[in-house]
Amino acid sequence: MAAPTFDPLVDLDGLWTTELAERYLPIPGMPAAKYECLDGRLYVSPYESSANSYAAGSLLAVMRQAARGTGARVYGTVNLPVHPGRWIQPDVTVLTEPAGGGVWVPASLVMMPVKLVSPSSRKRDRIDKPALRAELGIPHYMEAEIPPQRSTATVRLLKLDGSSYAEHASVIAGHLFETDLPFLMSFDPVELLDL
Repeated sequence: MAAPTFDPLVDLDGLWTTELAERYLPIPGMPAAKYECLDGRLYVSPYESSANSYAAGSLLAVMRQAARGTGARVYGTVNLPVHPGRWIQPDVTVLTEPAGGGVWVPASLVMMPVKLVSPSSRKRDRIDKPALRAELGIPHYMEAEIPPQRSTATVRLLKLDGSSYAEHASVIAGHLFETDLPFLMSFDPVELLDL
């Protein structure tokens, strides 16, 4: 009788921690994927659509110079631990200072995570993840959404108000998104569309 084969997706279900992630992720033989964890449960999802990838790259370009003028740094996806059994991966992350090359970025460095909302993970993107960010005391949170028809884009900036986020600014493509929080930004969300 053959010995049972260890499968981390099955055998570690409900037990995932940042330590186990460092040991077993990415999983050999699996296509490239995004790994997030909520209460020890690993969520593996394919990378976002090309529309979201383009929008994330555009936001990086729009934010990089403005953020750098304040000493902040803009990164793509980083691993943001809430505690050892919970972590998320924002699509774009603004940090108060350079990350220093670490695998796990402490929440104390996060000025503003940015999420490109996905139809497949709308509940986690709109409810669960903002609650986790608020729990960490992250002062700002931005989300952008590009509907499947890719003809428009919406950008929302939220500011921490007590234990939850309140909308600070919101705009759709064709209008100027302007804010001074967490630094000066001015752009039309149409720039996020791969037209």
